[in-house]
Amino acid sequence: MTELLRTQADLDRAAALGRETLYPARLKVLVGSASCGLAAGAQAVEEAALETVTRLGLDAVVARTGCIGFCQREPLVDLLLPDGPRITYANVTAKSIRNLLESYAAGGALPAGAALCRWQREEHVADGTLHVYPAAANGAGQIPEGATLPFYRRQRRVILRNCGSIDPMRLEEGLARGAYRGALRALTQMTPEEVIAEIRESGLRGRGGAGFPTGRKWETARRAQGDVKYVVCNADEGDPGAFMDRSVLESDPHAVLEGMLVASYAIGAREGYLYIRSEYPLAVSTVTHAIREAEARGLLGDGIFGSGHGFRVRVRRGAGAFVCGEETALIASIEGRSGEPRPRPPFPAESGLWGKPTVINNVKTWASVGPILSRGAAWYAADGTDRNRGTTVFALVGAVKNTGLVEIPLGLTLREMVLEIGGGIRGKRALKAVQTGGPSGGCLPASLLDLPIDYERLSEAGSMMGSGGMIAIDAGTCMVDLARFFLAFTADESCGKCTPCREGTGHMLRILSRICEGAGVPEDLAVLERLARTLKSASLCGLGGTAPNPVLSALRYFREEFEEHIHRKRCPAGVCRALVRFRIDEALCTGCGRCIEVCPVGAIRGELKSAHAIDLALCTRCGACRAVCPVDAVESAGRDHEKAVRGGT
Repeated sequence: MTELLRTQADLDRAAALGRETLYPARLKVLVGSASCGLAAGAQAVEEAALETVTRLGLDAVVARTGCIGFCQREPLVDLLLPDGPRITYANVTAKSIRNLLESYAAGGALPAGAALCRWQREEHVADGTLHVYPAAANGAGQIPEGATLPFYRRQRRVILRNCGSIDPMRLEEGLARGAYRGALRALTQMTPEEVIAEIRESGLRGRGGAGFPTGRKWETARRAQGDVKYVVCNADEGDPGAFMDRSVLESDPHAVLEGMLVASYAIGAREGYLYIRSEYPLAVSTVTHAIREAEARGLLGDGIFGSGHGFRVRVRRGAGAFVCGEETALIASIEGRSGEPRPRPPFPAESGLWGKPTVINNVKTWASVGPILSRGAAWYAADGTDRNRGTTVFALVGAVKNTGLVEIPLGLTLREMVLEIGGGIRGKRALKAVQTGGPSGGCLPASLLDLPIDYERLSEAGSMMGSGGMIAIDAGTCMVDLARFFLAFTADESCGKCTPCREGTGHMLRILSRICEGAGVPEDLAVLERLARTLKSASLCGLGGTAPNPVLSALRYFREEFEEHIHRKRCPAGVCRALVRFRIDEALCTGCGRCIEVCPVGAIRGELKSAHAIDLALCTRCGACRAVCPVDAVESAGRDHEKAVRGGT
């Protein structure tokens, strides 16, 4: 019979079992098998590792973990040496894992050049303990320490504390790293009011984007009258390019369940819902398994930790509508109605799910709660700034060299994120802008790189924190086209309930499309700004209220690009096909012939080592030549140039 976990001693015994698999006394091959790893080929790597271990008769275990974080370098595999440190290998293939294990079996030094980094110690953030690996052996001392790499040096992993280390399907491994210690303290040593006070003192704000103080929300729900109350996890992550919530759920589901359990005790709720979009099947199966594990060990259900508190969690799968990330629309979806928002107040903390007081927080917020309760508010508040305490996670993507999940203390600058952690911009183009906050965020120019990342400073600059998407944009991007892309997304995802959002986003999108197609008129800019103000002030929910942000920020910082499109019928970035007329700069062209090879219509002619030329009558403006030119000799010009080439016709 499975032992129920009621006391500190129970957690300690289960944690000891977890440490045996977390840090076995033999070689451990740990394969990153979250969605990012699986998409890159982790399944084949795991199968090759299993086959090699068996074939060589190695005393080793092959195990799975979640997202290790450096998603660009997937598949990632860690070797935990019984006599040495933990070593991370990137871009692993079935062939390379066989080679690694054969080298290890032969007793030779591990190939240091193939390793990304090594780890000498790991902090168990939730309980403050430290696991120290044996000193470097097998040549591992030549491998750089992970903490010295630019990608990791400025990171502080609290929300992602167990991601990429534990097997998310084994509760004991989470317990070995401190899971449920905060819930134990809350339910057995504190009153609900003391729990709320601890959260308030920590300064934790909602990591779903709005940044509302979490403790204040819980306090409102605590005071609200109701025989039934609910706790809800908003895992409806719909921002293009954002995958933080999915990774946490796939990698450390008990971190989220622990946070919900603490809140249920604090506000007096006995039921909770995890709302996950169906596009995340691995997250759904991992969380469902975790709920069953927690129920079997008494961490969910009745009389948790021997207290009089009971709490159960159900999973609700969403259909993938972006608007369901808005909490009143999410409530409607759970209730079985169309996912449409309603006016507020009343706020959900007063009247939410089925009219009952309901606390809704995001995945990252819930995952922050456990350590706050186990280590105290002051410990959590030591990171960040006065008004923006703690850490948050970004999905850093776009034109940077290093992409992946990044957790930082709030207050770091965009420069530190993009140029240091992100490693700078790929290729020869310069950084042009940084887009934060997802499709409802804003585009900030490179001149604002020293802007601290926090809720207020991003908002003042015309962007927002959002759910944590961050896209680096290089000089090859057209800001008008980018604003059109984001607005097309929100217009398509508008539920259509309120007129400002339904009609306003559609009208703005038509104007932007017209400008990109060379049919814009000078009056368009004033109309765009007037429509944007109307949407922000009159829309029913946050989707409509923030939808104009990409357009407004682009107009604020990149207005000259709009004017180039309208007045000169020219796209400076060479992106808007209707306005692009490619030509080759003879002074730069080396005559390498690559553009000739990739041109699908044979529009480029020229001899090798002689300057090439484009026949505008044949050119379809696909941009293939520009993409492959090694010296940036292919440039775009406006229609004026085409007229000149064609003799003014």
